[in-house]
Amino acid sequence: MKQRRQMNQINVVPYIDVMLVLLVIFMVTAPMIQTGSIDLPSVAKATPPPVAPLEVVIRADATLALRDRGKGGSASELELDQADLVARLKAAQEKNPAQAILIAGDKNVRYEAVLKVMDELQKNQVTKIGLLVQPTQATAAGGTRR
Repeated sequence: MKQRRQMNQINVVPYIDVMLVLLVIFMVTAPMIQTGSIDLPSVAKATPPPVAPLEVVIRADATLALRDRGKGGSASELELDQADLVARLKAAQEKNPAQAILIAGDKNVRYEAVLKVMDELQKNQVTKIGLLVQPTQATAAGGTRR
């Protein structure tokens, strides 16, 4: 009687053939697959685009100006005293509640002058107030400051 030897090797050639056939099938069918398109629902009224913010400019000598970047793309700047500034900003936010206010204080202006303007605006129910800053060169380029 002939003894059977145990076979300890796997023939991988048929597996490679099957994988190549599957690869060809996927390569041929992949360009034919259509991407899904979404039909978005329509509404009667969409939200308006965001409004360009108004900028309160506080110069080093503590004079105030109002800069409106929303008028025709160019920034029109108007020098005002504090009472006129508050009145104009309040009127602008009553007309458009989404109107943001940015305070652009000069680097050399006293901190007290900026806080005085912010406090006066908040007392008169002017909302959405922010501070306009300029990033430093090292952090703007992705570096770190030491």
